Amino acid sequence: MNQPASPAGAAPAWEQYRAQLDAYAHAKVNYDYEHVREYTSATGWRIDHYATDLPAEAPGPPAEAGSFAAAQAVMRRYAFPPPDLITGYFDPSQPLDQRIMVLRAHFLVFNFYFGVRVVDVVDEASQAGPDGPERVWGYGYRTLEGHFEKGQINFSLHKNLGTGAVHFRIQAMSQPGQIRNPFYWLGFKLFGRMLQRRFAHQSLARMRRLVGEELARPQTKPVAAG
Repeated sequence: MNQPASPAGAAPAWEQYRAQLDAYAHAKVNYDYEHVREYTSATGWRIDHYATDLPAEAPGPPAEAGSFAAAQAVMRRYAFPPPDLITGYFDPSQPLDQRIMVLRAHFLVFNFYFGVRVVDVVDEASQAGPDGPERVWGYGYRTLEGHFEKGQINFSLHKNLGTGAVHFRIQAMSQPGQIRNPFYWLGFKLFGRMLQRRFAHQSLARMRRLVGEELARPQTKPVAAG
């Protein structure tokens, strides 16, 4: 995922977070996700939906080196978030559906570290969509103990099998978590919502750019699809 490259011969960047990753592997989700159906704007939760178009493909299943496969590779690396805001660290040997990540959030001169657990991995060859059957792939993650927020965010790719249209979508539900430090509490109260929106909009823009760059690169071998 969006892990900075290490100098030649150096240990992978995620290795410096091994202790946190091991600790978060035993951490609990910081909200009651069993009652997710009750979490609405009326009960104090923020519900967000964002989407962007990606380059279309020919109708039918995704092409081996097309827009859908390129976006899949970006998502697997968690490379779409703006790196000046969020960077994710994880053990790449972990299967996606068992992955724990340490997120480093940057704001002003501060870095904050939070744990999340990947959930809801979806891989559907044909799923009913609003405009016909879609190929759908994606995952989400839930916030763990110590996070400044409570909730879940999901990222998904959708290809309309009839038209070839490809979309990247972000759906989130969130609520402020427990912040014991009064200075951080005030900062999150003032800027938290702005940063959520910035994360979403810049992630959509970065995904479009990274997919465009991949499609413009001469293909020496197909982009692996999962």
